[in-house]
Amino acid sequence: MKNYSLSSILNALTKYTKKSDMPAIVSKRLIFNKAPLGGISSNMLIVFFISIPFIEYAAVFNPYVFGALGIAQSIVVFIVLLVFLMQVVFLMIWKNNKSVLKRVEKSWESYFPSVDIKMVLSSGVSPYNDFYKAYGEAIGIASNDDELHHSLAKAFALMQDENRDLLEAIQKDKDSQKRA
Repeated sequence: MKNYSLSSILNALTKYTKKSDMPAIVSKRLIFNKAPLGGISSNMLIVFFISIPFIEYAAVFNPYVFGALGIAQSIVVFIVLLVFLMQVVFLMIWKNNKSVLKRVEKSWESYFPSVDIKMVLSSGVSPYNDFYKAYGEAIGIASNDDELHHSLAKAFALMQDENRDLLEAIQKDKDSQKRA
């Protein structure tokens, strides 16, 4: 198991823009980036996804296939293949995001053992809804991983204290599901 730095974990899972004299604006990546972890960049996946319809168009509407199918069947084949390829894109994004989370989970637990990374990245209601704001502020303050870790640890402690009731409810729900 490789232990990744906190900044590489956060760069793989989030994206941020920093403007002068303002805290960074942080958001969750739609497609997690493996480049900070030593894998394929999410930009390469996006380029591949954008090129898929053009490749399909060239495959279906070339003179040989188009001559064999005709216009109506070529259009139907193009639409059916496009629907199939959209499903493939969805599955590839899901698999990529799942593999990135699996890859960084142990390293995350070494930094923040009491914080579930899936809850931090959750789009729904979670005790860590203010994570992106806290991370944006921490980027401006921290100059290295230790300072970033210290700043985020304080932010997580504050979030857990503010949302103690929600954390207890989530824990009770997990305990009841384990018993069932």
